[in-house]
Amino acid sequence: MDILLSFIKILMVSLVELFYLFGVIMAVGLILGVFERYSNTFLVRAFGSRGVLVTAWIGTPIHEIGHLIQCFIWGHRVTKVKLLQLRSPDGVLGYVEHQYNPNSIYQQVGNFFIGIGPIFSGIGSLVLGMYLLVPQSYTAFQAQIQQHITIEKLDKSVLKTVGSAGFAISKSLFTFENLINPLFWIFLVVAISISSHIALSKADIHGSAKGLLMIFFVLVLFNVIASLLNWDSYQMIVKIAEYNIYVLAFSSIALLFSFLTLVFSFLFYKMKS
Repeated sequence: MDILLSFIKILMVSLVELFYLFGVIMAVGLILGVFERYSNTFLVRAFGSRGVLVTAWIGTPIHEIGHLIQCFIWGHRVTKVKLLQLRSPDGVLGYVEHQYNPNSIYQQVGNFFIGIGPIFSGIGSLVLGMYLLVPQSYTAFQAQIQQHITIEKLDKSVLKTVGSAGFAISKSLFTFENLINPLFWIFLVVAISISSHIALSKADIHGSAKGLLMIFFVLVLFNVIASLLNWDSYQMIVKIAEYNIYVLAFSSIALLFSFLTLVFSFLFYKMKS
């Protein structure tokens, strides 16, 4: 009976650790998916299928590159890549086909990161674009992160940090100096294009789910070993998850521009109708 209770406790702790490591970033991906779905709906109603293609030139290759990079990191064999195809009969704008060894735990875990790769490539591209095109805004955003972010614990305060970071981006971006700066408008077009295609497809989510199950299995195995060796595995995982807080804070950039895309697409839809 004690063994059963201990194992149930390990399962529960593993679930909590899984949330600490990936729960909020999956929530970010879900929100981005909702924004993108409604944005595309309004754009199609306003301009037809061409409305989505306007942003696909930049956004789709960034999306697929996110998958591609993670395939290389996790040892998957890439068999076919289309960074952008505008005349696909099934409406698929791009894809990365890959194979992996089902007997490799490492490669199975990689399915999760390959699936969510566009979130990392999208956020990374947005940060790089801000750094190159509107460096003053990037500096202000970076200062906001360093001043307000905390790595003492991972809880609901993380969401507050993401919100404050998003507000800081808005405040530093939409200034008079930027509005008269051509580079700002280039960044705005690029950022909206990337954010319009950063969300995960059904295939991405399906692949991520398979990897997430393996990650949970690895966590359970790790916690069983830690229990036998009397390690505090919970604190270890929380410590590892500290870096994840910075990833979440930077995700506020993607959330901001995805929301702006939704607003603009809705306005276009209303003007056309």
